[in-house]
Amino acid sequence: MKYALISGGTGFLGSELTTQLQNQEYHVYILTRSVENKVNTSTETYIDYTVQADSLPIFEVVINLAGESLFGYWTEQKKQSILNSRLKITNHLIQLMKEMNTKPKVFISASAVGYYGMSEDLIFTERTTEAADDYLASVTEEWEEIAKAANSFGIRTVYTRLGILLGNKGAFPMMKLPTQLFAGGRIGNGEQWLSWIHIEDAVQLILFCIHNSMITGPINVTAPNPKRNKDFMKTIAKTYRRPYWFHVPRLVMETTFGEMAHLITKGQYAFPQKAIDHGFSFKFPNLQEAIENIKDTKS
Repeated sequence: MKYALISGGTGFLGSELTTQLQNQEYHVYILTRSVENKVNTSTETYIDYTVQADSLPIFEVVINLAGESLFGYWTEQKKQSILNSRLKITNHLIQLMKEMNTKPKVFISASAVGYYGMSEDLIFTERTTEAADDYLASVTEEWEEIAKAANSFGIRTVYTRLGILLGNKGAFPMMKLPTQLFAGGRIGNGEQWLSWIHIEDAVQLILFCIHNSMITGPINVTAPNPKRNKDFMKTIAKTYRRPYWFHVPRLVMETTFGEMAHLITKGQYAFPQKAIDHGFSFKFPNLQEAIENIKDTKS
């Protein structure tokens, strides 16, 4: 039996990843704030933050996906909570691994394409070594910096810079809702890039990173064909057979969501160069087929 430890294991990505790890004969330990009302099974054990390293099995991999949601009006308090939640959990996992007599072979720590900042013109790969100077970039930079400490324990460390996850949970149901209500159209000028990935490919790419000992450092967990917002929304409209005619001005988004609107009105083209260089094959490299699959999948 192989063992994996995962934080954020009950979220959209975490739950899908947990299932696939179990399919690969891993027993998954899920780190959660409270084990109350959680039911352990033969392949799944819940632990909380009071757990001691010497009470745990030897893990092949530790995976960190936890952190407060970015969605919501970004008050200064909300922004601090977004940062603190990521740093606190990552620090906790670093300390836990430090105390383990036998270290995991690999530490997979979530990050985000927000590291690169916003641009309508540039293409970002993992060769970009300096974070941008906006809020999200500073969060991801600090997040990765803490995770980097695992290297000093001899643990191979990977930072999965996640794009927008597409599936029947997460952000996509909200993204497609205006189109389904016959109010689909571009947001702002529509030129902002959306670096997306189908949930199945995201899970498989993380598993690929776990099993490929040559992959270290940052990796863009994105499909190889990002889309501008106007084309992204057109594809949704075409797939769901709805009109594409509505335009939401940038000012409306900023008034409604504050600084968080930058997640919607701005973006970046993050290309998965490292995944391609290591031979990863995307099941859904193109947006049309990705959305068609989601539409045909009921759960």
